[in-house]
Amino acid sequence: MSIPSLTELIALRAPAQRLTLRLRRPARSASVGQHVSAQRGRGLELQEVRAYVAGDDPRSIDWRVTARRGRPHTKLFREERERPVWIVADLQPGVFFGTRRQLKSAVIVRAAALLAWTAVLGGDRVGAVLANGAHTRVLPPRSREAGALPVLAALDELQPRGPGVPAPGSLNDALALLAPLARSGSLILVISDFAGLDEASEALWWPLAARGECRLFQVSDALEQRALPNGRFRGGLPGALRVLDGAGVRARWHAAWEARAARIAALSRATAAPVVQLDTGESVEECLATLLQRRRSAA
Repeated sequence: MSIPSLTELIALRAPAQRLTLRLRRPARSASVGQHVSAQRGRGLELQEVRAYVAGDDPRSIDWRVTARRGRPHTKLFREERERPVWIVADLQPGVFFGTRRQLKSAVIVRAAALLAWTAVLGGDRVGAVLANGAHTRVLPPRSREAGALPVLAALDELQPRGPGVPAPGSLNDALALLAPLARSGSLILVISDFAGLDEASEALWWPLAARGECRLFQVSDALEQRALPNGRFRGGLPGALRVLDGAGVRARWHAAWEARAARIAALSRATAAPVVQLDTGESVEECLATLLQRRRSAA
C-alpha cells in the first residue's frame, strides 16, 4: 500500500470545492451545532447593546435590556467572517496498518487534507496540531492557501512511513497543546483511531468542548472489528513477530474493540461531538462527500 504524496493532497482541492463543513442530517449526535449566520453560511458575533435609534432593525431589539432599562435597546453584531478550524491528526506509528484499500495513516492524512481544503474554501481559517509520537507540530490558523498548504506539507512530512512501536499517548499530547490555543467559536476536527483514549483524556477534552464545536473522525480497519479468522498468523513488529491463533485470541480481541467503542461513545455523549466513521476499505473523498453538505452553488 502506498502512502499519500504531497501532490495528491494538493489535488484534493478539487473535490473540496463541492463541500462545506456542515454535516448532513441526520448525524450520529443530535446535538451537532450548525455554523449559523445572516450571510447564508457566515457567523455573527454580538458586539454590544445600545439604545435604539430610528432606522435600527426592530428584529434586533434586546427585549430583556429594554424591559430592565425602560426604553428600547438594540443588539449590534459583528460579522464573524473567518471561523478558526483546528484539525487534530493522530499519526502515531500504530496507525501504519491496513488490510484493505489503504493504511489507517493514509486515511487520516487524506481526510485531514480534504477537511483543510474544505475549511479554507468555505472562508474559514485552518490550523492544525499533528502528532506522530516523536514530534508534535502546531500550525496556527490562517486563511486560504496560506493556511491549507503548510498543513498539507506537515501531513506529508509527519505521516509514518513504516511500522513502528505504537505511541497511543500522542493524541493526548496534541489535545494538551491545543487547549490553550483554541478560542471560543472554534471548530475542532479530531482524526484518529482513538486507541489512546484513557482516563487522562477526559480532562483534556472538556476545555475544547466548552470553547467550540468538536467532531470525531474515527479511522478503523475491518480486521480490527472482526478479529482474526481461524488459523495461525504471524503478527507484530519487524524483529518482534509472534504467532497468533485466530480462534484463541478472538474473545480478547473483541473485548478490546468493544471497550474502545464504548469509550468513544462516552466521549461523544459527554462533549456533544458527532462521530464520523472512516474505513480503510472506502475512499475518503466518497465517504466525506456523503457526510458534508454540498455548497449551494454546486447543488
